[in-house]
Amino acid sequence: MSRIDGRRNDQLRAVEIIPGINKFAEGSCLIRCGNTHVLCCASVEEGAPRHVPEGTGWVTAEYSMLPRANRERSRRDISKLKLSPRSAEIQRLVGRSLRACVDMAKLGDRTVTIDCDVLQGDGGTRTASVTGGYVALALAVKKLLADGLLDETPLVGQVAAVSAGIVEDALLLDLCYEEDSSAQVDLNCVMTDKGELVELQGTGEGRSFTLNEQRALVDLCAGGVRELMELQKKVLEG
Repeated sequence: MSRIDGRRNDQLRAVEIIPGINKFAEGSCLIRCGNTHVLCCASVEEGAPRHVPEGTGWVTAEYSMLPRANRERSRRDISKLKLSPRSAEIQRLVGRSLRACVDMAKLGDRTVTIDCDVLQGDGGTRTASVTGGYVALALAVKKLLADGLLDETPLVGQVAAVSAGIVEDALLLDLCYEEDSSAQVDLNCVMTDKGELVELQGTGEGRSFTLNEQRALVDLCAGGVRELMELQKKVLEG
């Protein structure tokens, strides 16, 4: 099938990661995946939550969409101090994904919170939040090392995420909004730099899908994740 933006079926949208976008945060970046733009800021606080073993740290995330991030204005996520179910689910996903690449004992008795605020949403906001969230986290760790607050990095690897789906029976990588809204199957994939899965969310929206189709979608995502990780490395080395 011919894609809306002329991309190949296995091609990512144009991706740009701009580091240091917030001068106050310990780590920050703006990630642009096509027309999806997410601001990711990492904040470091001393002390960890009560459920965390003494002497170890914690990484968590918060996610929100601005009222005009979409085609029509939406209500702010927090109403009467209650987070929308979608945002709550996504921020748990982002937190789990980022914790997969951190040795909490080496992080020490501190908490790193990654705030992911969607400025503009055109599909793939959760996967962009994971990919940009890792860069913000890595920049925060870099600052902690430079400031002498850490003796060694607690990062044990990289994580990135991308979506794939089946639209008109064609397997497509990195769905934009129009493709996502009409997808027969939608899949979000979070992977490490070792090629291991952290999270896999696959849903038959318009039809069921086979195990072979699932494997093909994961393989499609793996190629996209490798490209995203190369970009993450370039940004962090720059």
